[in-house]
Amino acid sequence: MTEVDELDVDDSAPSRRGDRFVLRSFRFRKEREARWAELEDLVVRVEERGSHTLSAEEVLRLPVLYQAALSSLSVARNLSLDRALLDYLEGLSTRAYLVVYGRARRRSGFLRDFFAHRFARSVFEARRTLALSAALLLLGVACGAVLTALEPERFYGLISAGEAQGRTPDSPTPALLQALHDTASSSALSSFAAFLFTNNAKVTMLAFAVGFLGGVPTALVLFINGLSLGALSAVYAARGLSLEFWCWILPHGVTELLAIVIGGASGLAIGARVLFPGPGGRRYAW
Repeated sequence: MTEVDELDVDDSAPSRRGDRFVLRSFRFRKEREARWAELEDLVVRVEERGSHTLSAEEVLRLPVLYQAALSSLSVARNLSLDRALLDYLEGLSTRAYLVVYGRARRRSGFLRDFFAHRFARSVFEARRTLALSAALLLLGVACGAVLTALEPERFYGLISAGEAQGRTPDSPTPALLQALHDTASSSALSSFAAFLFTNNAKVTMLAFAVGFLGGVPTALVLFINGLSLGALSAVYAARGLSLEFWCWILPHGVTELLAIVIGGASGLAIGARVLFPGPGGRRYAW
């Protein structure tokens, strides 16, 4: 005879009206709350201090109490007992499930797994979006370089004064070269590098954040940032200093530009989910 049948044939538990219904719920809780309390105590201990704090007997006892809680929840639903009791049993069963079947991992192990496996796998799976993000950035670089080479005055519309740091088409070649090689200008170079790092960090976060608008603003951010870099490279190329310029900017630019590409790819991926959510709709696209 099942637990439900035992309750249904009990002489003292007939109809669900008035105080007799309350009596049924009270007796149901009273007969089982000791096991629920025992299970909750074990769950709280594991949540707060870890499973290693349980003894061998408690480890064996935990799944038994969990199965009993699930059985009580099933009976309570079938008998339509009070909502508070159902909420309590559902919450306790969910927490116990995570304790019994969940795999606890140390923070260091999680970080190691993320950087060793999960991050690389995620990048590989998003390779097409990353390629599109890199293409938009490189397209901006090419356009900025070509526009500045054809008409140097366009330089001032493509790059801000903070990014230029005094390096313009009107700067003499010795001044441009001195900015790259002269140790006396190391403080200026440090200031410029700090500016680039801050600017690129902002661009990365912006490219990701505006992705929810369909990815179009992300594409514009990538392209416009490429325009600035291309315009500055054209100034040095016009003086025959392309090799010196790229040798100076790439050591820190590789990591920062890669971050921009990854941030842009994330924004484009979000935009693609917004525009093409799939058969389940946007509610289930994430």
